[in-house]
Formats: sequence, C-alpha cells, structure tokens
Amino acid sequence: MPKTQQLEDFVTQVRRDILRQVHKVNSGHPGGSLGCTEFFVALYQEILDRKDGFDMDGIGEDLFFLSNGHISPVYYSVLARSGYFPVEELNTFRLIDSRLQGHPTTHEGLPGIRIASGSLGQGMSVAIGAAQAKKLNNDDHIVYSLHGDGELQEGQIWEAAMYAAGKKVDNLVSTIDLNGQQIDGSTDDVLALGSLKAKFEAFGWDVMEIKEGNNITAVVDGLKEAKSRTGKGKPVCVLMHTVMGNGVDFMMHTHAWHGKAPNDEQLEIGLAQNPETLGDY
Repeated sequence: MPKTQQLEDFVTQVRRDILRQVHKVNSGHPGGSLGCTEFFVALYQEILDRKDGFDMDGIGEDLFFLSNGHISPVYYSVLARSGYFPVEELNTFRLIDSRLQGHPTTHEGLPGIRIASGSLGQGMSVAIGAAQAKKLNNDDHIVYSLHGDGELQEGQIWEAAMYAAGKKVDNLVSTIDLNGQQIDGSTDDVLALGSLKAKFEAFGWDVMEIKEGNNITAVVDGLKEAKSRTGKGKPVCVLMHTVMGNGVDFMMHTHAWHGKAPNDEQLEIGLAQNPETLGDY
C-alpha cells in the first residue's frame, strides 16, 4: 500500500475516534481536533524522531508539546494508535478516574503526555525551556509545539516569542493552527490577529506557511521543510491553514463545533463520511 494511502487511512480512523470519544460522554472539542488531524498524524508517523516506549526526560529524541490542550481527542487517538497506550483506552475519555481527561494532564501518568495543558498561552514557554535544556545537554533533537490561532491573543505567547528569538532558540518549531475560529466566533470578530507572518518576523522568527493544512502530503512536506530550517539561529514558526471540523461537512467552517458534541444522528452522519480503516476501538 502506498505510504500516502496509509497516512490517509490513519487520518480517517482518527476522525472516527474523535467523533466517538466526544459523543460517548457528550463533552469535548471536536472542531479543532478534526482540523488538526493531518498535523498529528504527520508529526507522529513521519516527522518526530522518537524512541520506543516513553520517559519524561525525553533525552535523545524529538519532543512535542500541545499548548491548546482542549483538542485532546485528536492527541489521544494519535498517541494510542502510535503505540503509547492501548487503543481500547479511548473508551475512557473524560470519565471519572480516567487517564484521558478533557485537557491532558501528567499526574495520571499517561505515556506521551509531558505537560498539563488547557490554560492557553503557556505551551510555547514550556517548549522553549525544553529546547534550551536540549542545547545544554548537547542533544541535537528538535522541540515542536502546536498553538491555536485564538490562543495568540494571550500575552504570554508574545513574551515567549520575543525570548525565543532573542536567545536564538533555533531547535524549536512552533506551529500555529490557523482555522480562523475560536469559542465565541471568528478570530477576526473576537480580536483580529492581523498579519501573523509580519508579527513573527518582526519578533525575529523564521516564518513559513503550510497553505493546505488538511492535505496530509502538504503537511508532511511542510514539517520536513520546517525541520530543515532549524539550527540556523532563529526559531521556526509554521503558519498552518486548516478548516475547523474538517472531514465532517456540517462541522466545517464554523465555531459552533469548537466545544460541542454530536448527537446520535449527527454521529452516524459523521462516521458515514469517515469509514472505518484501521479498526474501531
């Protein structure tokens, strides 16, 4: 089977996982999760230099930090299907005493999760710290982070961006999910972000774009290019254009599904648009 088809099948199955997790407990954030599915699949199946197993030190491997932690359904699905914990555990999403809480945390000891995230704006700071630790340890691996575009309305992001460039943290790749939506509406209506390319360049970053963030080939190629730009004195920012709710037609292009679960009928429609490929949990 061609590699691209394998990745596309992975993407389709992850979309099913997202819908089923959120539907079962009538709680969660499907919109952003669906929009970032290609990114997570590309990252964990093609891009990250990662070791078998999991340890919190992360020495000798690439690291990833999810800053917009509410899109945990896609994170959990890809981690499970990448071998970090049993796929069947997705059945426990958001249940009491589950390791798979609505926002990822660390005290449950879930393999793959390195920080608690959910309070927006903090992930870039953590990623910078990890990247600097790798430099101190003479570890030449890369640190990746993911952020929502609405999250960039948080001031801490810009403090971190200024610091990363000022200290030449050039083993960092921070991707921005540009879907133009946040919980209360479009980012333009809530608080317009202006030109993020101009902003990050003004802060001293190397900025590139992935214009088709829901095309698995484009995402893989874009992240490979981003990795090639590291080590040259600047942190790398990837502006990734996606569609919120991608892959489920009635969820697309609207903030309405930012944090809303599908009912029984809507679930069936969404699953019909994403047929089972790797086996449901």
